[in-house]
Amino acid sequence: MRLGWRQKRRFAPKRTVSFEPRSSRWAKYLGIPLLGAACASALPPVYALPMLLVGFSGLLLLLRGDRGLWEAGRTGWLFGLGYFLAGLYWIGDSFLVDADRMGWLGFPAVLALSAFLAAFPALAAVASRVLVRLGCGEAASLAVAWTASEWLRGTVLTGFPWNLIGHVWSFADSTLQGAALVGPYGLGLLTVLAAAMPGTVWRSGKGVTNPAVWVPLGLSFVFPAVLAVAGEVRLQNAVFAEDPEIRLRVVQGNVPRSLQWQPAEKDRIIQRYEAFSGLAGPSDIKLLIWPETAVPLALGSDVEQRRAIASILPSGAILLTGAVRYSNGSSGPGRVHNSLLAISADAEVLASYDKVLLLPFDEYLPLGSYLPFKKSTDGRMDFAPGAEPGIINLPNVPPFQPLICYEAMFPDWKPESGTGAARWLLNVTDDAWLGISTGPYQHFQMARMRAVERGLPLVRAANSGISAIVDPLGRVTGRLDLGETGTLDSALPAPLVATPLYGRSGDLIVLAMGLIALVVSFVMRRLTHASYKFRN
Repeated sequence: MRLGWRQKRRFAPKRTVSFEPRSSRWAKYLGIPLLGAACASALPPVYALPMLLVGFSGLLLLLRGDRGLWEAGRTGWLFGLGYFLAGLYWIGDSFLVDADRMGWLGFPAVLALSAFLAAFPALAAVASRVLVRLGCGEAASLAVAWTASEWLRGTVLTGFPWNLIGHVWSFADSTLQGAALVGPYGLGLLTVLAAAMPGTVWRSGKGVTNPAVWVPLGLSFVFPAVLAVAGEVRLQNAVFAEDPEIRLRVVQGNVPRSLQWQPAEKDRIIQRYEAFSGLAGPSDIKLLIWPETAVPLALGSDVEQRRAIASILPSGAILLTGAVRYSNGSSGPGRVHNSLLAISADAEVLASYDKVLLLPFDEYLPLGSYLPFKKSTDGRMDFAPGAEPGIINLPNVPPFQPLICYEAMFPDWKPESGTGAARWLLNVTDDAWLGISTGPYQHFQMARMRAVERGLPLVRAANSGISAIVDPLGRVTGRLDLGETGTLDSALPAPLVATPLYGRSGDLIVLAMGLIALVVSFVMRRLTHASYKFRN
């Protein structure tokens, strides 16, 4: 018997419209940022690593329940919002240095920056669901998509690779060694893969004896153990080059940020650094190192002041100091740079380096003519970027690569081939604007990871801390903590004989890791489905 269209409609099953109660929806929207904040608690200096399992497994489960790519993107954005609010809250402190002029911008700036950066986890969430639909495993898809989004975040619009997930392993020298092999992005990929594994077994109908439950959980806990053991083996078997011993002194002046650019404080600041530089110590010091913009004037063009500072240097010694530099060679109008100067005992400027990667809103103001406020640092002029990263060669000193403040957080930040090989890294910075917060600790651990990636020692001079001497394995051999005032005397550690794998290949190895993870997860998923069909 044939049925007409009215009869078909009558006997058709009624559709059930499922909807989420408004209270449950709001609870979900508030809970997702908490998962992101939980992941941020694993970063320096807290290192609450178990929270990674909660955060990324929870994110995987939420994405599995999302009905479309738009909803997945919203979940990823909320997760990222919580992650960045918890990890970057300290940015608000920088606006309190000049509270009368900039204080009102503190919270809006943190919220706006976090909302913008959350777009990258949103992209990762969407990409992970696309990969799952194409047949790849859930954990591998999330890990690869998250790593790709971190790489984009570190590249787009000059990049901001602060608080990469791979930085959670800087809590110990042994676990940090993974950066020599795969860098922070590779460590992040493996970390998210391991942390999301518990979420893959959260399915109904699987008993505790099923290997599909225990194998992924085992991988979550085996990975940190393998990382630590392999790192310890590397620490015990490292081979160092034989460089001539160079004695150096790092001065941490601890000048409050609110006083640094006050004209009335200029002479007192210089006297402060000169006093600590002239303290009794080893007589064979060859390098005296002051932090970023330690001298609040254009020292390169101020011959009289340069001679006064050079008078404290022993014969043959060199001062490396952060200072303002005018590219036209005068103190008048022109391009102004945040620079590192090398000054001899004869008051000669032996070399200079201009910071290439400038910090938005602090050193220059994007779209400044359209904004109702000025940059947070003093002065009407924006800093101008340098041409490119470079190597500084000085008499009787191994060649080194300077990293001014912000530049130390970029993986694989090195000169183009053909410019010579650095034997050590120098990071001068002024973290006083970060306040007493997690910010300076995070910045220090990022700089420390650069030493491991390149197999080069790192010398770090920070105005308010953390100043340190770090060997090419990331071990801290000398340190001045946050808020201390004083000097740090040390010999320059030697570099490793062989450049680590990541130092040679860069992020190509991370790309290979991502492709392998997706292919393996795709094959395993197909084999699992085939086995299930065969049994049934």
